[in-house]
Amino acid sequence: MTEPDSASRPTDFEERYRLYLDESGDHVYRDFSRASHRFLCLLGCWFKNPDYLDFHAGLERLKVKHLPHHPDNPVVLHRADIIHARKEFKRLRDDENRSAFDDDLLSLIQSSNFNVVAVVVDKAILKENYGRSAGHPYHLGLGFLLQRYAGYLNHINRVGDVMGEARGGVEDRLLKDSYIRIYERGLWGFTPASSLQTALTSGELKLKPKTANIAGLQLADLVGHPTKMWVLKQMGLVGDDPAPFAQQLMDVVTTKFNRHLYTGEIAGYGYVVYPYK
Repeated sequence: MTEPDSASRPTDFEERYRLYLDESGDHVYRDFSRASHRFLCLLGCWFKNPDYLDFHAGLERLKVKHLPHHPDNPVVLHRADIIHARKEFKRLRDDENRSAFDDDLLSLIQSSNFNVVAVVVDKAILKENYGRSAGHPYHLGLGFLLQRYAGYLNHINRVGDVMGEARGGVEDRLLKDSYIRIYERGLWGFTPASSLQTALTSGELKLKPKTANIAGLQLADLVGHPTKMWVLKQMGLVGDDPAPFAQQLMDVVTTKFNRHLYTGEIAGYGYVVYPYK
């Protein structure tokens, strides 16, 4: 099968896509008794550029309405700070303020046009099955994520790039190295490098710090952990019910999952659990 020619694809700003990714959990092999240590989730949200501009503008309006601040010191949404109503989010300790903020945030996410893919790596099973030869969780998670993003772009004959949050040190190096390896070598004999290079406009992963106020990265941070727990519950790997707002959030996010073009199936398309059960 001949790969699509990227040179023939639209490259105007209005036709390009960007994938924003964040992680929930960590890459370290250690105590697996808690889900937070056992499972690493890489979550990606991709937007077409005009849709992203709309989302960015809507998110800034939400912040101005609910979290008064000076424009020189923008508020950056961070899930943990919002949940605990700390730092810039102290106003959310008031029940009325919290309810209004939650409602507007859910409305914004619902009305925005983007796709979600979550890749959950079970490090306990990975280590049990492969021992010291187990693949690195970052590389595995990013590989499955890029497969689905590139597959989508190839199907619609468009191109895009990828941005993650800079964390510094080892994490940044591991993610960047994994991206380069995948871009240059392809994936596990199933996805040739040419398929990825046709879809992706850059051989380098873009990283931006939290202070850069990137709307897509804030979205990925907000939905990463709830989506991971939702996926694990679907697979019977956790039993706890989500908190009320997390359930409301997932009622919205599940409508955004990447899906099989013809069947609408989300397992394997909108989310992946590896190793497979």
